[in-house]
Amino acid sequence: MQKKLIAIAVAALASGAVFAQSQVTVYGTVDVGYSYRSSSMSKEKSQHAIDSSQSAPSLIGFTGVEDLGNGNKALFVLEAGFRADDGDTMDTFFNEQAFLGLTGGWGTAIAGRLQAPRWGFLTALDPFGDGTVGRYSNVYNDQLSTNVGRVNNAVAYVSPSFGGFNVTAAYATNAGVLAPQEALGNDGDLVTYTLFPHYTNGPLDVGLVYQDVRMKRATENKQRQWTLGAAYDFGAVKLSAAYDDFRGKELLETVNDKKVRSWMLGLSAPFGKNVVKFSYNENKADNAGKARQFAVGYDYNLSKRTNFYAAYAHMRNKKSDGVYTRTASVDGLYYDGGDYRNGLQLGIKHTF
Repeated sequence: MQKKLIAIAVAALASGAVFAQSQVTVYGTVDVGYSYRSSSMSKEKSQHAIDSSQSAPSLIGFTGVEDLGNGNKALFVLEAGFRADDGDTMDTFFNEQAFLGLTGGWGTAIAGRLQAPRWGFLTALDPFGDGTVGRYSNVYNDQLSTNVGRVNNAVAYVSPSFGGFNVTAAYATNAGVLAPQEALGNDGDLVTYTLFPHYTNGPLDVGLVYQDVRMKRATENKQRQWTLGAAYDFGAVKLSAAYDDFRGKELLETVNDKKVRSWMLGLSAPFGKNVVKFSYNENKADNAGKARQFAVGYDYNLSKRTNFYAAYAHMRNKKSDGVYTRTASVDGLYYDGGDYRNGLQLGIKHTF
């Protein structure tokens, strides 16, 4: 559930057996494996590591509901991430999600630390989700605040489904990345507004996300982003695509790109216990050149809850300063300054 967007997570809770009882359900994921990263630049050495959270965050979660009568229920979700390679916890205990809400025939309203709808939607479309070296977010400039995965001090409303169509609206006073804390008097708060109409019908999944990020100051700087995506599951193969248009001004004097266009093409083909995956991602910015990433992956399902995975990705950066690369991380390619351009990961993921 940690990889689902808010609407799907709430829908899953609403339809699950957890609502049949007033009790807490414990669930989680443990993900650990081997990673190798190499560079096309001779000055950089290759890196070998045993890492956690490569294909999915290692976490333990708690969820529960209470029947309030008249079709209404109270619900909560708490998810704490940890590192399976050394047993350490994250700086923030419930760093994945932490929210409380109400749900009924009128829809669902929740408040707390939430998954950003845009991040959740793209994660659901990407064959690699938001994990491994194949993840779509590797080719996004890390300074773009619009690519945040979680928002703090947030509220969201998910409408009921009307023939497969629903709408999510979210508001947060703290995007949690460029401005990790709310400012005094709200001066400096990174405020986000999101509207997400979404349609699912059998194998078809289509959505459009509008996201607005603003810095609360005397002279407001802002960014706005449109993301259109779709996927269709043919059974033998699932195809997905997304297009993203970003326009913005500087936030915290770190973002210089005023126009960025990105797109993703994905494919996953299951057969028996096997799944083969492929994706192509490209990001073109006015002031930062172009980044391209090719990724291939393979999953083998040892059981319903345990799988082996392998992923390889190669990035090409059209600008020598490598702005679309980031420091090697436990959960992605994450290059820095054009250093690591190739990544390979092998691992095992278990859910409970």
